[in-house]
Amino acid sequence: MLTGMERIKQLVETNPERKLQTLIHLINETTLKEVHAEQEKAKSPGIDKVTKVEYEKNLEANVQKLIGRMKTFSYRPQPVRRTYIEKEGSDKLRPLGIPAYEDRLVQGVIAEILEIIYEPKFYDFSYGFRVGRDCHQAVKHLDNKLMGRTSWVVDADIKGFFDNVDHDWMMKFLEHEIGDKNLLRYIKRFLKAGIMEAGEYAETDSGVPQGGLCSPIMANVYLHYVVDIWFDKKVTGQSRGECSMVRYADDIVFCFQYKDDAENFYKQFKLRLAKFGLEISEEKSKIVKFGRFAGNEAGKIDFVGFTFMCSKSRNGKFMVKCRTSEKKLKVKRAKASKWIKANMHAPIKELINKLNQKLRGHYNYYGLSHNIAQMRGFYRHITYTLFKALKRRSQKDKMNWSKFYKIMEYFPLLNPRIMVHLW
Repeated sequence: MLTGMERIKQLVETNPERKLQTLIHLINETTLKEVHAEQEKAKSPGIDKVTKVEYEKNLEANVQKLIGRMKTFSYRPQPVRRTYIEKEGSDKLRPLGIPAYEDRLVQGVIAEILEIIYEPKFYDFSYGFRVGRDCHQAVKHLDNKLMGRTSWVVDADIKGFFDNVDHDWMMKFLEHEIGDKNLLRYIKRFLKAGIMEAGEYAETDSGVPQGGLCSPIMANVYLHYVVDIWFDKKVTGQSRGECSMVRYADDIVFCFQYKDDAENFYKQFKLRLAKFGLEISEEKSKIVKFGRFAGNEAGKIDFVGFTFMCSKSRNGKFMVKCRTSEKKLKVKRAKASKWIKANMHAPIKELINKLNQKLRGHYNYYGLSHNIAQMRGFYRHITYTLFKALKRRSQKDKMNWSKFYKIMEYFPLLNPRIMVHLW
């Protein structure tokens, strides 16, 4: 027997143009418990201060009460707790919205419903926050386009995208596919729930808070209508040459065969964003000459933490090289140095085991073809920083390179290696 979610998925596949009704029943005891089971115990609580451990002490009763309030429409999402984390490569802080625990459960089910509805409708050039898709696939896609007829690239940045999503437009977009007014009512309540920061409540007239379980899929829905469909239906039809795009969440690169197409698009793109309450970041966006005919005028493109540049193979043929962006590398080095300094007094074995976990994560992400030199540089930075830390903590033993290398023989740091081949 098919579950409720499976039936909706079947409807979407067999009749993709159909507007879906009666979806609210999918938020039930089974689906709420499934989302609850997926939650991490260490997650920070929202303004309700309820954790997963506390909630599951009376899980059956809590879920039943929640369902009862939803049926009578007395359930209202609580304001998200605003907190801040460091923004990589900047002195600024990135805002995060942490939902109350029950709100997290309901959002989780809603996110699953939206994914089932929209996943078949999203374009192949969209990669962020999608099941079975990742940044490396996006990098490969872009590499393939840059190796083709691309001669000009629009490297676009949307200013404060998550904070500026227009709620009215968001609801209009959702209404294209969803006819269940009750589900739409709860989604709107989440959008309008507000923010609690330092004991002060603030209304939310726009934006989807980063940290919410619904935010990634809703961001994709918004950009699907604002950018993806528009580019596919209108921009490609108006361009005299080949054009394409690759998007990972709000990180987007547009490729063009001809300069005039790129310049016309850049003007139209600013107007398109403005219509939906968004704005391009002029200082971070640019039109770049790129490709096999760019020669000495070739620029560089930044995408998902990598820098793409024109190069040549050993036999002189054009190729695209992908390196860790200098901005990201600088940030990663600084974070690693800070961590080593803070943990320098831990036992050697524990210290290096944790360092290897961090190195493994770095290699898994940045270990792309032609990026081995940058990873070796990162490895050398970690090694030298670790040596300085151990020397500082062992003044009596007078740590030197000879002693350090003996330690490395017993507890070696992971060597860099290519994890992903672009072709």
